Amino acid sequence: MLFTFGAKAQDGQFNIGANFGLPVGDASDVASFTLGVEVNYLFSVSDDFKVGPSLSYVHYTGKEVDITQGISLPGLDLGSLGTVDLDDSGFLPLSVAARYNVSDSFAFGLDLGYAIGVSPEGNDGGFYYRPLIGYHISEKIMLQATYSGVSVEGGSFSKIGLGVMFAL
Repeated sequence: MLFTFGAKAQDGQFNIGANFGLPVGDASDVASFTLGVEVNYLFSVSDDFKVGPSLSYVHYTGKEVDITQGISLPGLDLGSLGTVDLDDSGFLPLSVAARYNVSDSFAFGLDLGYAIGVSPEGNDGGFYYRPLIGYHISEKIMLQATYSGVSVEGGSFSKIGLGVMFAL
């Protein structure tokens, strides 16, 4: 059994990448954009299917919001009471990544796991999901279009993004 695992380990591929995106849904109320990095090691299950562990970091940059009194009267402009800078939020997703090459150029993927909340204080994290479509520029470079989310208490931190992944 160990010999079989050792042979499979040599069929793996280490990948590293970066991405950026726009918050959507609940996250768009508190964040203006996102940045992320990812490393994974994918084992070949077949010629077109790979699976393996993935570690990421996703950073949501807090936005500046106007504070108003919340009272609307006809013909009366209450204006703004000021602005508040909302805290950045960070997550460390630990997941299983799967990639399926539907052709020489395109791949579909899915990451599922748990995202540990690393900032701000009180961010407990939650279930992590990330479907993606990849386009192989070359054997070693893939462009990715993704949607990802972290289900947190009371909502979710979701984003759409673009990224690049390099096979090493």
